[in-house]
Amino acid sequence: MLIVIDGLDASGKSTQALRLTKFLTARGKTVCLRFHPSTDNFFGTKAKQFLYAKGKSAHFASALFYMIDVIRSILIYTWQKYDHVIFVRYLMGTAYLPPPLHRIAYHFFTLIVPTSSAMFFLDITPHEAYRRICRARKNQEMFENLSELGKVREKALALALIGKWTIIDAGKPKEEVEMEIRTLLGAFTPLT
Repeated sequence: MLIVIDGLDASGKSTQALRLTKFLTARGKTVCLRFHPSTDNFFGTKAKQFLYAKGKSAHFASALFYMIDVIRSILIYTWQKYDHVIFVRYLMGTAYLPPPLHRIAYHFFTLIVPTSSAMFFLDITPHEAYRRICRARKNQEMFENLSELGKVREKALALALIGKWTIIDAGKPKEEVEMEIRTLLGAFTPLT
C-alpha cells in the first residue's frame, strides 16, 4: 500500500512518517520509507542544494531535480515487496512551481505516477510553519519565509481539494495527528 504524507515545510511530515513506520513495523509489517528530496542519490542531493540557492533558475532547478528524485523512488521502491511504502513529499512538490505551471505539472504527474486513497496533506498555517522553522533550523530554504509559505499553502490546498487527498489539521498536537492518520488508514487496510 502506498501512503503519502505531504504538507508545508515544518508541518510534521517527517515526524508523522517516522511514527507511522514505527507503529507498522511493531505490528510485523514491512515498510519502505522515502523522504524527498532524498539524500542517497544525485537528483535528491541537487534538489536540496538548489533549495538553498536564490533566483528563478534555482527555483526551477530545485523543482526539476525534485521531480526526477520522486520518479526515481517510484521506479525503484513501489515495485518491491513491502506491505507499505511511505513517501514523504510526493505530488505536492508541484505546488512550489509558479502558477499555472503548478496545476499543469500536478495533473501531468497524477496521470503517470501511482496515487493512493491514503494520501494525507498535513495542513498548517504559514505563521505556525514559519515559527517552527525559525525555532528548529539555522538555515532556511528559499521557500521558508512567510510570503512563500502562504503562496505554497494556497496552491497546495487547491490541488488537494481536486485530488484524492485527506486534509489533516497539523496544528494539533502530534499525538492527535498520529491517531487521526492511523484511524484513517484503518479504514483502508487492517493495521494489526
